[in-house]
Amino acid sequence: MSSWPRYGSFWTLWTAAVFSRLGDALRVPALALLAASLSRDPRAVAAVVVAGQLPPLLFGLVGGVYADRWDRRRTMATVDGLRAVLVAGFALLVATGDAGIGTLLGCAFLLASLGVAFDAAAFAVLPDIVPADRLATANGRLQAGTAVAGGFVGAPLAGVLFALAAALPFAVDAATFAVAALLALTLRPSTSATPGRPPLGSPRSAAKSRPPGCSSGSAGVLPDRRPGGSSPARPDSLALPSAAGDRPAVGSPGRARAPGASVAGRRVHRMRRIWRESGDGLRWIWRDGTLRLITGLTVVTNLATSGLIAVTVLYALEVLGVPAAGYGLFMSAAIVGALAGGLCAGRVAARLGTLPALRWVLVAETLAVATLAVARHPVPGAIALAVFSAGTATWNALWSAYGQRNVPAELLGRVGGAQRTVGSLAAPVGAIGAGLLGSAAGLPSVSYAATAVFALVTVASWPALRNRATR
Repeated sequence: MSSWPRYGSFWTLWTAAVFSRLGDALRVPALALLAASLSRDPRAVAAVVVAGQLPPLLFGLVGGVYADRWDRRRTMATVDGLRAVLVAGFALLVATGDAGIGTLLGCAFLLASLGVAFDAAAFAVLPDIVPADRLATANGRLQAGTAVAGGFVGAPLAGVLFALAAALPFAVDAATFAVAALLALTLRPSTSATPGRPPLGSPRSAAKSRPPGCSSGSAGVLPDRRPGGSSPARPDSLALPSAAGDRPAVGSPGRARAPGASVAGRRVHRMRRIWRESGDGLRWIWRDGTLRLITGLTVVTNLATSGLIAVTVLYALEVLGVPAAGYGLFMSAAIVGALAGGLCAGRVAARLGTLPALRWVLVAETLAVATLAVARHPVPGAIALAVFSAGTATWNALWSAYGQRNVPAELLGRVGGAQRTVGSLAAPVGAIGAGLLGSAAGLPSVSYAATAVFALVTVASWPALRNRATR
């Protein structure tokens, strides 16, 4: 195995991801604090939070299409450059007292929308700069770095900066985006990266690896990476040459345009093609038995995980007896666990294999949730939380690496976007279900239900993952 110092572009990508995550961790709580300072209406504060959560659900599939059409390095740089300008302008409005709830809603929605494109492109770039046998380790290190930047640094710092000046966390956020944009422009492919992939950012034809039923409209694309989205993780605006279905070049043979054809008509045709291509990722997942299985497992376990997250504060305070002053320390166990899981993901995959490792991750998560369900003291609760977070980080790293190795580069953006979108749909359902169950049967019932979900998933998937691991 090659040594990590040779992969300078990976550490560039890692630094860009960490800076970007740090900015997010500063901005999100600062937006909530700013909304609360402008209005005491719970609906207004909740609306700002929801505005930042909707874009991945609305545009996840389409973002994957453009990640497969555009130069991904330039996409990352352009998107972060735009976000830097947008947040800098917003910081100025906050400093001058001209930001209202409407401004907050628009800013949260636009930044999250741009983030969809960045995540899809960043996921796709990784196989260009890291060899296939190091993808699990690379994804794990990305998970670990972003966990520390978001949990240990960004979240605590956001309140301090906001207390000094309301505009300060947004100004720092703009600076982190600017740094990440500059770093993205310096990315270069590794000479020992995944064999058979063209140079970073170069166009190529998707026809060779297009699955049956997938659209042909994304002719040239860059290698892509998936969620994990993983996410993980759980990251340019020059389109590639005309795709099939576009009008022929001037002077080339082709159909004559109907006299009534209009610019608006051609735009409608392009939008229809984009939406048709956005289904390619879903179709690929459905036809690939292993990806279909992993995606299904992720959706089901996300239901339980999002339910646990929704009641974590109340569970810690009322069931585990965590004092309010110690809640931050208690939650730091989750960050420590995510750090450990991310750093160990590569070793776990190398020793067990990716798919067998996923089975043991499910076992560890099941035991952790069961411990959390029966614990009535902060210490065992914190240990269980750390183990569960470690399992989540490892899962995200492993399933991301599997997709990056096995999905054709030309489809990685769409497949990754499809996985992130489908996985995200489970979050609100799980949170609402946990709220209703906790209200009706008590908070411990949420942990017991989550334990049952993880146990059933582990038992049901064990033979399927074992059979695929031996193929």
